[in-house]
Amino acid sequence: MGITGYYTHRDCRLHKMGDNHPECPERLDAIEDRLLITGVADALQRREPQPANLGEVKLAHRRMYIAAMRGMNDWLEEDDVAAGQQQNFSLDSDTSMNSRTYRAALLSAGAAVEAVDAVLAGEMENAFCAVRPPGHHACGDKAMGFCFFNNVAIAAKYAVARHGLERVAIIDFDVHHGNGTEDIVCGDDRILMVSFYQHPFYPEGTAREGANLLNVPVAAYTKGEAIREIVNNQWIPRLDEFKPEMIFISAGFDAHREDDMGQLGLVEADYEWITRRIKEVAMRHSQGRIISCLEGGYNLSSLARSVEAHLRVLADV
Repeated sequence: MGITGYYTHRDCRLHKMGDNHPECPERLDAIEDRLLITGVADALQRREPQPANLGEVKLAHRRMYIAAMRGMNDWLEEDDVAAGQQQNFSLDSDTSMNSRTYRAALLSAGAAVEAVDAVLAGEMENAFCAVRPPGHHACGDKAMGFCFFNNVAIAAKYAVARHGLERVAIIDFDVHHGNGTEDIVCGDDRILMVSFYQHPFYPEGTAREGANLLNVPVAAYTKGEAIREIVNNQWIPRLDEFKPEMIFISAGFDAHREDDMGQLGLVEADYEWITRRIKEVAMRHSQGRIISCLEGGYNLSSLARSVEAHLRVLADV
């Protein structure tokens, strides 16, 4: 039985987008509490990441966008001092940043990058990054959908660019389409992206087509049985054909039936089943190497229970 790493950092809680925003620090608290109460935390090797460096972030994001994010952070820090309290700046109707956002985003990306290093070094078999802000909506040159830097895309690009892997896969089971990941990896034949997502829904528009993309839209109120058919009949054959050397998961849990941020009907047993199927692929082709990064999931109870189910499979507990 291999070791499962658990990457998180207290400063990821300092990024806040305003009162009553669904992407809140309490998401990480709910996960931590559940893992402690159930004893799953005892089976994990806990690690605290360092921020990703700019060279790593540039693997997925344009230089001017990164500079703009850093400049906005500097401005917010100065504004906090002048105002005597923490300020927020809105980037779009549902995404804003404070003076702690930039560091939290770098820590989130850094967790995924460090997990790649640890797994490839044989220090652990797989890892889960309990971090925020999430990343799969962040495009190469734009923040959106609660996301600033694309953690999974950065880590996947890092695995091929710095470690020389020839084939890696990104699997996204968030209720929302991972448009940012798609934007970054489309056309890169070293990276296969597979997903399902509710459609029509946020973000607007349809998924792009590409030889390295298999993104399957599903209607609102789709339940677990139909999702399992997609996994078995579309995802698995494509993954087996591709033979990834490492698998990345954009682990969003907002397709849960209790989560009001979507209208799909998954339950914990579905997340357990999906994770098990992914792990089987990883054992066949990737030496069990999986890096999973938290994306969505906004009902605190269903989020915590679903992450527990996910981690029980990864850690064999």
